[in-house]
Amino acid sequence: MKLTPDCYECLHRLIRQAADLATGDALLKRKATEEAARILEEEFSYSQLSIVIASRIHRVVKEVTGNPDPYRAMKEREMTLARELYPELSSRTEAGSRMRRRKQSSLHEDELRDCLELAAAGNAIDFFRELDAIKEDIRKPVSFAIDDSEHLVAKLGKANRVLYLADNAGEIYFDLPLVKRMMEIARVTYVVKPAPVQDDLTLEDVRETGLECEFGRVMSTGIASPGIVFSLASAQFKREFESADLIFAKGMGHYEALSELAPEGRFFHCLRAKCKPVARSIGVPLNSYVAMLR
Repeated sequence: MKLTPDCYECLHRLIRQAADLATGDALLKRKATEEAARILEEEFSYSQLSIVIASRIHRVVKEVTGNPDPYRAMKEREMTLARELYPELSSRTEAGSRMRRRKQSSLHEDELRDCLELAAAGNAIDFFRELDAIKEDIRKPVSFAIDDSEHLVAKLGKANRVLYLADNAGEIYFDLPLVKRMMEIARVTYVVKPAPVQDDLTLEDVRETGLECEFGRVMSTGIASPGIVFSLASAQFKREFESADLIFAKGMGHYEALSELAPEGRFFHCLRAKCKPVARSIGVPLNSYVAMLR
């Protein structure tokens, strides 16, 4: 998905946020803001991807301020919130599953869908929003504006290898039940970032939660970028990507990257459309949840 006019101000907002989080030194903050703004002015083009420019913005802010992880404190708060909310939401999910079992519906499909809704709820996490607003949204029932969950069940039934592209750090708790369900059917690799970028989940974050063994196989994209900048991703990730039968992609950054590729019937997007350009691109109302096969 290429840049739109709406993306310009959003990227400026990102510059201000990243610089504010990176340092309290006014001079360094000003220098980082000016350098990042220069990159935005030079590279903003409607033929460009926002994740490419965002990656360069984050890199220069880190270099100028000397802070390798400006979003560290934000990630910790989001992960604490997610860890606290997860038992409440998972118990609600289990209650829904028990109710459907009493109605003698398909156990396998219903449990997978429940896990899918739980994973989608986690994508309400957004580094541009206050925690109270995120908490309120996560607690709301998930209703998909596009619901291809039946196709997901069918695809998993035929898949040998699945890549699960993780998004925000706090989502790890909401992803785990779905990953475990997928692991009963196929070989699943949970894919995170190798180093900090925004509030995205990294290898270090996974290890610090103590959940690494629960996910089985965990690897990185090889590039610290929102979504995936394929030209800079590691050779190992590219091989895994090409050989996977199903790519399960969380979040808008991954949609922006994968939507540039031709539909292959193996890209499954699970996200909340939090910005107008992404919502317009998909064809859903702003803030809709999407479970979509491409």
